[in-house]
Amino acid sequence: MARTVGIGHQDFAQLIQNDYFYIDKTRFIKEWWENGDAVTLITRPRRFGKTLNISMVEQFFSLEYAGRRDLFEHLFIWSEEKYRRLQGTYPVISLSFAKVKEITFSNARKKICQIIRNLYNKYDFLLEGSLLNDKEKEDYHKISVEMEDYLASDSLNALSNYLMRYYGKKVIILLDEYDTPLQEAYVHGYWQELTAFTRNLFQAAFKTNPCLDRAIMTGITRISKESIFSDLNNLEIITATSEKYQDSFGFTQQEVSAALKEYGLSEKEGEARKWYDGFSFGRLTDIYNPWSIINYLDKRVFFTYWANTSSNSLAGKLIREGSRDIKIIMEDLLNGKSFHTRIDEQIVFSQLNHNESAVWSLLLSGGYLRIARYVVKNGIGEYDLMLTNNEVRLMFRQMIDEWFAQFTPSYNDFIKALLCGDRKAMNVYMNRVALATFSFFDVGNKPSKYAEPERFYHGFVLGLMVELADKYLIVSNRESGFGRYDILIKPRLRKEPSAFGDIDGADNSPAGGDAIIIEFKVRDPEDEKSLEETAEAALAQIELKNYAASLEAEGVAPERIKKYGFAFEGKSVFIK
Repeated sequence: MARTVGIGHQDFAQLIQNDYFYIDKTRFIKEWWENGDAVTLITRPRRFGKTLNISMVEQFFSLEYAGRRDLFEHLFIWSEEKYRRLQGTYPVISLSFAKVKEITFSNARKKICQIIRNLYNKYDFLLEGSLLNDKEKEDYHKISVEMEDYLASDSLNALSNYLMRYYGKKVIILLDEYDTPLQEAYVHGYWQELTAFTRNLFQAAFKTNPCLDRAIMTGITRISKESIFSDLNNLEIITATSEKYQDSFGFTQQEVSAALKEYGLSEKEGEARKWYDGFSFGRLTDIYNPWSIINYLDKRVFFTYWANTSSNSLAGKLIREGSRDIKIIMEDLLNGKSFHTRIDEQIVFSQLNHNESAVWSLLLSGGYLRIARYVVKNGIGEYDLMLTNNEVRLMFRQMIDEWFAQFTPSYNDFIKALLCGDRKAMNVYMNRVALATFSFFDVGNKPSKYAEPERFYHGFVLGLMVELADKYLIVSNRESGFGRYDILIKPRLRKEPSAFGDIDGADNSPAGGDAIIIEFKVRDPEDEKSLEETAEAALAQIELKNYAASLEAEGVAPERIKKYGFAFEGKSVFIK
């Protein structure tokens, strides 16, 4: 009989005691312990079992769980006598920064201090007797939400000291989601203040801590060493390309096959692969998103479970506000293509506004991109990257769709006018869209009148791609250079798949619907007297380069090809 699928459980004991669906990852305990690294930082995408594994490690080693063989006796780790003797023998400090999602530094600092205060409350028994001297007891009572920086930075170090003296054994520290507050700090503009605060906390806890036996930190990103780890030279960093622990987070192909068989869903394995496979860690490919697999086993419906669990605002911000090149690459990714780039797996948040490599690095570590090919040249990783799977592709489709929908319903009216060939309505609605969304696409550190058209119409093309994906194929030709950008919109054949899945009900042939050619042009005051003249020049460009030839070669009759010239100047648009 198949086990019950419990959704959202992050407490290891709760899963085991209730015999909920669980894939044994206790081999990680053995591998981590035998590697002997002082401080291990493991980065994996969200919802990949990091918190559950931290709970598992805590309950295996912690003295609070001494004698709990019932939690482990049916799992891999219990097969060796050495580890049976090790269970429940260490003082463990376990904390998580998952809920530190504040919009100001002051509140983020208070939230972190509150987490530390709660830890101290757990160990109030240390105040009994004479273990601590009067000064230490005084400092213990000063640990609070409003404590001074010198106490906050030393708080985990001091607690380690107290626990070692009480138990006679060095401590293990487990910190889950260390980078959640740092990502929020970047989004909300208090990066410098928070990095200074956490740098001192981490140095005291993980570097200058003689009472530390070893530690694990988990997160989504590998924040640059210069930002917060400048003094930690004892850090073992595990990223997506590391072979250590490559099967400890996420589900392998073998594990997914066994799970589908348990629930009588083996015939759905191919579809599950398209939706949730695509991750790779180290040399191991075909890693599945565990959150989505568990939800599918429970609901038996393919859906974007992982993409909908948490805010994707940072990913959306990076693409929306990104340069022309970032949006062009995103077009290729949405069409199922890959792109080649160099990436330093260290995330430097201060570079995200001007370094495209940093953007792709963050999207890779976040699980939005997968590695199709990876080589190291002169110490720098070179990657071929693609969107991870169908779930991620649909997530981006929804995100891009919302860029326009949240500003004005005129976008949908514009699309209708475009397909109908109503130029008058197109001009009315397009100007409303442009007025509402120009600044939305150009809010980086240095917005400019030259960047605005570029950012806008490349974002606009992404909008066309997702809005028309079900019945039209969007092809862009970028050879025209700065300020010019042509788009071919052609009907799909029946059953012709889009980048977002198979299409039902598309027209049977290209002649079943009109094709569209669009040429963008930014007005040059030295060459064109008006926007109308610029739009005429854009139309002339279509004829000069004979863009219709490829459509006619595919059987589209010339009279079924609509041609439009789009002229931009600031936030004004003229369509001819």
